[in-house]
Amino acid sequence: MSIDLVPALDLGADDIDAWTRLQGQGPLSSPFLSPQWVQAVARAGGPDAGRAKVAIVRDGGQAKAFLAARVGRVTAMPVGAPLCDYQGLVADADAEIDCRRLVGAFGVQRLDFTSLMLDAPGLAGCVRGRAASHVIDLRRGYDAYAADRQAAGTDVLKDCAKKRRKLEREQGEVVFTAESLAVEDFDQLLDWKRSQYAETGQTDVLACDWPPRLLRSLFRSEDPALRGVLFTLHAGGKLAAAHFALCTPTIAHAWFIAHDDALQRYSPGVVLITEVLRWAAGRGMAEVDLGPGDYRFKLSLANAQRSIGHGFVGRFSAATLMRGAEYQVRRAAEALPLGRFSALPGKAMRRLDLWRGLGQTTSAGS
Repeated sequence: MSIDLVPALDLGADDIDAWTRLQGQGPLSSPFLSPQWVQAVARAGGPDAGRAKVAIVRDGGQAKAFLAARVGRVTAMPVGAPLCDYQGLVADADAEIDCRRLVGAFGVQRLDFTSLMLDAPGLAGCVRGRAASHVIDLRRGYDAYAADRQAAGTDVLKDCAKKRRKLEREQGEVVFTAESLAVEDFDQLLDWKRSQYAETGQTDVLACDWPPRLLRSLFRSEDPALRGVLFTLHAGGKLAAAHFALCTPTIAHAWFIAHDDALQRYSPGVVLITEVLRWAAGRGMAEVDLGPGDYRFKLSLANAQRSIGHGFVGRFSAATLMRGAEYQVRRAAEALPLGRFSALPGKAMRRLDLWRGLGQTTSAGS
């Protein structure tokens, strides 16, 4: 087998078609693993501009696997980090992939990942920790999904219907809009998210110039293979909640969602998600992916989970040894009965990776 390294924006039509066929309809069909995602991020002008590369594994000239990465001087990381909810190797099921050869093809010492899809072949053995992502499977339609939620003992859909009626009764007519083109509502969503980051002490990923530019380009996109779709919920003529999802023809991935804090008691964001579910099921979509994070609404709505992991793969080098040492400290701390202090090394690693992804800092991992 041979490995070609191709800049994201230089991918040819044949390779894009082969990549799309390998994604198929299975777990690797996530929009974040698509060639369109890699190219959209490369065009956004952030740290992926000129650094987003694709390693293509070929056998007899036929493409067998694709792995995208943002290539730095010493290490590589996911294209679009930290906005990329999933990473993974898109490969033929019978392909035998040498992970370290891929790292070598990128010309780096180490490849990091934060949300590797464990259904993806090749890299699962490099995982240092696991988590779950929450998925709403709609393959049998909305009614079957609702019946399953009721059978599971959750009243989340019934509660949302009650809150929707209360919102309408107290605030005015409730209107759901799918595939909205309202720029002012899109801008309000970004403003709400930035306020939310500030209030909760999280890093504002929208403070850098390239993430909003990426979101706006996807919002304007008419490419059915990958586009950003805005969903809105208005009450009494005012925007109550907005949700920007990354969509392919078969998957809607919940990405950015926020609501008017003055309407918090009505849970407008969750009410909006239930409307999105009906929309997605009506279009014959396979799933709405809520992504990782053990939020109560995700646990209540999801009827499936997807295993993801964080870790790295590297060649013998200083950068690889350094990352290994960081994980040793993290595991040791998490094994000790130190309460919230046990989580500090992991939080520090995640925060540093987030800053690296945004291009706000450099280190041995850049």
